[in-house]
Amino acid sequence: MTSPGPLPADLVLEGGGVKGIALTGAAVELLGRYRFERVAGSSAGAVLAAFLAAGLSADGIRAAAARLEYDRIPDSWAPVPLLAPAAGLLLRSGLHPGRYITEWVRRELADLGIVTFRDLRREDPGDDPALEPWQRYRLVVTATDVTRGRLLRLPWDYREFGLDPDRQPVADAVRASLAIPYFLAPRSLRDPRTGRRSTLVDGGVLSNFPIEIFDRTDAATPRWPTFGVGVGDTLADEDVSVFGGRHLLPPLRLLDSLVATTVTGRDRTYLADPCVRRRAFSVGTTGTGLTEFDIDAAERARLVAAGARAAREFLAGWDWDAYLRDCRGVDPSSAPSRPGPA
Repeated sequence: MTSPGPLPADLVLEGGGVKGIALTGAAVELLGRYRFERVAGSSAGAVLAAFLAAGLSADGIRAAAARLEYDRIPDSWAPVPLLAPAAGLLLRSGLHPGRYITEWVRRELADLGIVTFRDLRREDPGDDPALEPWQRYRLVVTATDVTRGRLLRLPWDYREFGLDPDRQPVADAVRASLAIPYFLAPRSLRDPRTGRRSTLVDGGVLSNFPIEIFDRTDAATPRWPTFGVGVGDTLADEDVSVFGGRHLLPPLRLLDSLVATTVTGRDRTYLADPCVRRRAFSVGTTGTGLTEFDIDAAERARLVAAGARAAREFLAGWDWDAYLRDCRGVDPSSAPSRPGPA
C-alpha cells in the first residue's frame, strides 16, 4: 500500500542557462506525485529550486515561467549598444548586469512571502542528527567563490563570512548562483569582520549537479528519495566539451577538454555510481545554446515538453523499494516510510 497524497522527496536541479526551461516541465510532472521537502539547485536550477522550496504548485510554476521575459535576462549596463556590453566585460567582468533577473526573482519570491532564508527555515526532528542549525533550510543553492577557490552552499556557508544565514536575501543567493562567467556580472560577498570580499560566480563551475547534498551521514535508512534532474550531458557517457571540441585544432581541443573536465569532473565521477544514476535523469536539450535567451515561444515549449517527457519516463521505471534493497541494503518493509511509486 502506498502513502496517500503527494509523497515526500528531496530534489536537486542542475544548472544550464536557458536550458533550465526544461527543468520546469520535469518539475511540474514530478509534482503530480511528489512534494519536495528540500530543494537544491545551481545556476538556472537555483531559480526553480527557490520557487519549489517556497511551496509553489505546478500551476504556480507554469504561471511564473510565463511571467519571466527571457529575452530581458541579458540586460544592459547603459543604453549604448555594443559599447555598453564591452565596457561591462572589461570593467565589471560581465557583459550584462543581471538587474532584471535579480529583481524578478526578488519580486516573485516576495509575493510568496519569501524574502530572507529565515522564511525557508525547516525543523524536522527526523532529520539527520548531524545537521547543524545553519543547515536546516528548505533551499540550498550553490555558488563558486573564485577568490578562495571553493564551492559555497548557500545559506549554509554564510557563517564562514560572519553572516547570519537567516538574514540573507534569498534572491541574492540565487543571483550569485546565476552568474555565468563573463555573461552575467559576478557578485561579491563581504566578511564584515575582516572587510575581505569574495567574488562569486555560477555554482556550476565547481558543482553543477550536487545530488548528494541531502544524503544522510548517519546509519539511518533514508525516509524518502532524493531525485536529480539534469539538462546537460553530465549523465551521458560522451566526450566532454564546452566549445565543441571535435571541430577544434588539436591544441585547442585539449584545452577544451581540460576546461570541461574541470567543470564537470567532480559531478561525473560521483554520478558514475550506478546507484546515484538510478535516482537521476537528464533532459535532452541538444540544439539550444546555454545563453540563447532570445529563443521563441515554440522552442521554450519544446524544452518544457522534453522535461515533462523525461520525468514521465523516469517515474515509470522508479522503484523506491528496489532502490532501498539494491543500493542501501535495507529490507523495504522495515523502512521508516515507504514513498514508493503511486
